[in-house]
Amino acid sequence: MSVARRAGAWRNVAAAVGVLVPIAAFVVYSSFQVSAVECEVCMRFAGREICRSASARSRFEALRGAADNACALLTSGMTNTIRCQQGEPARSECRALDGSS
Repeated sequence: MSVARRAGAWRNVAAAVGVLVPIAAFVVYSSFQVSAVECEVCMRFAGREICRSASARSRFEALRGAADNACALLTSGMTNTIRCQQGEPARSECRALDGSS
């Protein structure tokens, strides 16, 4: 293997590490973010209803996450998923998390 070829291989490895390390750091950092709110949302679509819960830093994010999770299980296909997500929840309940657990 020529010297130029080896140098190119190391450059590729360095570029891959340079891209992957920040992505991995972001994933780890995001997983340690403290959730402040937990919401349970029940969505109704095509005669079926399902409830799911999600936690997030804000009430809006928790409601959105729970609704998206419920719609993902209720529907199939992108069109129906979007229609479900745009609908009003049949029921929603949120509570603040104290962070002591």
